[in-house]
Amino acid sequence: MVLAPLTPEVRQYLLVTGNYWAFTLTDGALRMLVVLHFYSLGYSGLSIAMLFLFYEIFGVITNLVGGWLGARIGLNKTMNIGLFLQIIALSMLLLPADYLIVPWVMAAQALSGVAKDLNKMSAKSSIKMLVATAAQGTLFKWVALLTGSKNALKGIGFFIGGLLLTVIGFQLAILSMAIMLLLVWLLSVVNLKQDLGKSSTKPKFREMLSKSRAINVLSAARMLLFGARDVWFVIALPLFLASQFGWDHWTVGGFLALWVIGYGVVQSSTPLLLGKNNIPNSFMVTLWALLLCVIPALIALAMTFNWQLEFALLGGLLLFGAVFAINSAIHSYLIVSYAKSDGVSMDVGFYYMANAMGRLLGTVLSGWLYQTAGIIACLWVSSAMLILTVFISTLLPATKPAAAETAIDNGNN
Repeated sequence: MVLAPLTPEVRQYLLVTGNYWAFTLTDGALRMLVVLHFYSLGYSGLSIAMLFLFYEIFGVITNLVGGWLGARIGLNKTMNIGLFLQIIALSMLLLPADYLIVPWVMAAQALSGVAKDLNKMSAKSSIKMLVATAAQGTLFKWVALLTGSKNALKGIGFFIGGLLLTVIGFQLAILSMAIMLLLVWLLSVVNLKQDLGKSSTKPKFREMLSKSRAINVLSAARMLLFGARDVWFVIALPLFLASQFGWDHWTVGGFLALWVIGYGVVQSSTPLLLGKNNIPNSFMVTLWALLLCVIPALIALAMTFNWQLEFALLGGLLLFGAVFAINSAIHSYLIVSYAKSDGVSMDVGFYYMANAMGRLLGTVLSGWLYQTAGIIACLWVSSAMLILTVFISTLLPATKPAAAETAIDNGNN
């Protein structure tokens, strides 16, 4: 009844966003629960990274196949399938600690990876269907809000994960999240539009790979962008904070939660920060990637010379998060804008397949580099990957996406 006065498009947007938010809370909490719980059990950084190996590998596969599947059966179905698979993944971790052997946890994480990327691909693709082609200002705002709020909630999920692990323990934390997500899934099955994002034709399986040069270049840049973030953020940073600064689970989870929340807030605010007439383009992608590549290098230099260690790392991390958030918001808008409307999920799925490949690369490198060479090596590799991102970004077409040639539709803002 609360949604009744709203337009059908806004109601669907709110349903998609609420679905995505609920999923993201459990995904962030699960990530922190697994990292901290298994670290407390004596697992090394590389071993913990391996727990997420299938999570990232299956994310790559899911985005590619999921985009094709969404175009054939509808994004409502792929979104609800993702929610249900996450419930199963959480349930797999309810076994007693003695039975949570590495292959079983990796299998649960693999299922969670499938679930996460089905849900994300569906949510991002749905926005394209709910905004008029000419209203690129509205599209930018809606994409930034969806993506930024998701990341803020992922940060809250980190915080919840650390808190629940401290207060009620691993198994009860997992159980509470599974029950919450089950209720959201039931609501989504009943209310989400049935034909959302369904292609007017039945795309063939061989059509999964993008034929657009702009999308291919943007996807390559996205892969390196997220690899550069995760190579030091996912495994190396929380373990460094715990082992070198002596932070407990609560403190690590709380700090990383605040970082991701701030990152999400900046991401949501990017349209405002850039100005209402600054629709993202290829120059903007390159400029912000160039600004970002300097930050991990400066942190690495400060740590090498032992200059204000905590200030350099934590302050640098905050600056990195703000600039990275703007980069990510620009990317997220461009892929939705570049994507063709009919079967949008195929282009978006291909792009987020590259995103998942970057996370996979970053996660594995984070665990391996931290264990063999330390966090400073992770930072130098991050900077190198961002320099490559800059060069690849220069290959994007100079003109705006075709859909963005028209002025902002102020009537929908």
